[in-house]
Amino acid sequence: MKGVVLAGTASGVGKTVATLAVCRALERAGHTVQAAKAGPDFIDPSHHEAVTGRPSRTLDPWLEGRTGMRRNYYRAEDATATDSGGTPDVCVVEGMMGLYDGSVASTADVAAALDLPVVLVVDASAGMQSVAASALGFREYAAHADADVDVVGVLAQRAHGGRHADGIRDALPESLTYYGRVPPRDDLEIPERHLGLERGTESPLGDEALDAAAEPIRTQRLLDAARAPTRPDPEPASTRRERTVAVARDAAFCFAYPAVLERLRERAHVATFSPLAGDALPDCDAVYLPGGYPERHAADLADAPALDDLARRASDGLPVLGECGGLMALCESLTTTDGDTYDMAGVLPADVRMHERYQALDHVALRARDDGLTAAGGETQHGHEFHYSSLSPDADARFAFDVVRGTGIDDDHDGLTEHETVGTYCHRHAASGAFDRLTDSL
Repeated sequence: MKGVVLAGTASGVGKTVATLAVCRALERAGHTVQAAKAGPDFIDPSHHEAVTGRPSRTLDPWLEGRTGMRRNYYRAEDATATDSGGTPDVCVVEGMMGLYDGSVASTADVAAALDLPVVLVVDASAGMQSVAASALGFREYAAHADADVDVVGVLAQRAHGGRHADGIRDALPESLTYYGRVPPRDDLEIPERHLGLERGTESPLGDEALDAAAEPIRTQRLLDAARAPTRPDPEPASTRRERTVAVARDAAFCFAYPAVLERLRERAHVATFSPLAGDALPDCDAVYLPGGYPERHAADLADAPALDDLARRASDGLPVLGECGGLMALCESLTTTDGDTYDMAGVLPADVRMHERYQALDHVALRARDDGLTAAGGETQHGHEFHYSSLSPDADARFAFDVVRGTGIDDDHDGLTEHETVGTYCHRHAASGAFDRLTDSL
């Protein structure tokens, strides 16, 4: 599967819309497209899936390591790893922030690790020759930064046709290729809220807008530039246990990496349930509550039978893992930014309060204090945190992890624990080993 990276000159230049336009253009040219996202984001991949019909892959060297990242890239070629069937032949990777931005993981790192060419997405709404100057600077900066990055050309975002597009194309030096443009249209804007864009299931771009955005994309030039990364050694075989892991999946619990769900299905039976739909907790041997938006559905969660079931089963020793939004739902109460307080499951001894500004955003490293549900004592695992809430744990609260990097729950600790339940602000990828440890313990 050949691939190409669409990297921004900065955040906010329109990488997501450009990625969706390229995916649509390649599909219209007869290709089976796989999308991916550099970095730990959950929201942009939901827009990718809305267009391609298959889960987007998360590519992050901090979360997965370089080998794990290459394995995750090629997992998309395995038809058993997707519900849509078929084998994709081209991968479009959306970058994070600007090409070189990031303290422990950047789009440049992802492109270098996979040996993929980089096409710069440049906001051309108020420039022509300056677009070429910016692109040339990004290409030359790779040598200055000792980065093994191959910037091959430009995709002009918010560029008109005619003289505007011609001026951008003609200004590019021979070392940079013009890969087309995305036109400025009001219906190519995706609404935003806290945590980023609205999700692809909520505000997908319309077909007419996507078709219009795809029309000026030079697909053959992109395909000519695309390269296939070297395949890593196969992942060690998993041992499937006759156990059931219940996974919450609805608008309150919508942030789960596809590789995590795939890994759980390889090692156990997965039973999904929707607390918001009134589902009871399935008969299971463990529970995974992913992140999401419990604050947007707090009133419904307060009345959800599944949370009552969860409180009862957790007190009896059922293993439960909650991440970010899952952690919040496991606490005693949740207070919204409007000041309304709602009862949650009451498994973990803490109260949650939402804030107008984010409280943490970083790549994270956690060191396990003792042998536990998702890590062995002394083991360090990598993850990511991004949340607008804070926790007020009880004075005698117990924690599973010390924070090596990041914020966690109280700057020093993460993994609030009670019974056999652990709740972290940290999201971990399947490559962390956390979910292998969870299933092995059942």
